[in-house]
Amino acid sequence: MPSRFRRLDGALAELPVEAPMLLTELDGFLTGLIVCPEPIPVDEWMTVIWGVEADGVPPFEDPFDVQWFVKAVAARREEIVRDLSRGKLQPILDVDERDGDVLWEYWVDGFSDAIALRPEAWDAAAADPEWADPWHRLLALIAIARGESDLDSVEVNAFQDRAVAELTDTVQRLYAARAGVGEARATAVVTAKTGRNDPCPCGSGKKHKHCCA
Repeated sequence: MPSRFRRLDGALAELPVEAPMLLTELDGFLTGLIVCPEPIPVDEWMTVIWGVEADGVPPFEDPFDVQWFVKAVAARREEIVRDLSRGKLQPILDVDERDGDVLWEYWVDGFSDAIALRPEAWDAAAADPEWADPWHRLLALIAIARGESDLDSVEVNAFQDRAVAELTDTVQRLYAARAGVGEARATAVVTAKTGRNDPCPCGSGKKHKHCCA
């Protein structure tokens, strides 16, 4: 792991909150923010990272620590955007030192925290067929990570072998679909505009350019 990631991991662990994020959870959280159909203000999601107990105030005594932390988080977010745009998501995942298993579930926990900030937006986006399929696949991953899946233990264990590939493919598809959802909304807004030669929507009977334009 690069030293910058180790430093960020240590800073997360030292946050004065009851259950600070692991680095892998932060990575999943940031990815979820990027893929989210609705933009979320930085001050809102940063509070999730350093804890609601902080009441929106960064829990650092030294202002330079605040600056470093915010820049480190922003830098990782930019890296994720770059990887997604290239179609090569590279999530930070923990590995169980005892047996070498990839602990992808923690990353999914972080992603779920991002979903929890705008659940209605995620559900609404499912109206787009390109979004719906990977969205339901992601929900299945979340259910497995939380031990809430309808799959039996044999099926869950078999799934572990392809979990990371399933995860990255699903998130990449959501990222691609997100662009489609945004374009559809933008097109809807443009289509709804009244042309200058169209009848004015005020009901005057005049052309729009000679009335309320």
